[in-house]
Amino acid sequence: MGSEVLDDEELEEIRRRKLLEYQRRLLEAAERERRRKIMEAKKEAILRAILTPQARSRLANIKMIRPAIAEQLENQLIMLAQEGRVATPITDSMLKRILASIDRQYRREIRIRRL
Repeated sequence: MGSEVLDDEELEEIRRRKLLEYQRRLLEAAERERRRKIMEAKKEAILRAILTPQARSRLANIKMIRPAIAEQLENQLIMLAQEGRVATPITDSMLKRILASIDRQYRREIRIRRL
């Protein structure tokens, strides 16, 4: 009978540790999500400042169709603007040229060879 009490205490301690671990993971996930949202908001603010409305519209369309390329394009646009290597605001035609260079790089990377 004494071992049953010990087993119950051990089980309770295991449950308590697991609960604490689960709570810690939830807090970490919430913090990561909060940081991601802050970064996304900053990124959107920068893009709003450096793109014309037409260019933002095109970027939104690209994001729906090809999110990976849109992400790469957004990062490149922000980098170019911060380094002063492109005149702002970035127009739709400028965005098309930058997108074309990214698209060429992307197409080179995903060649499919048939055997």
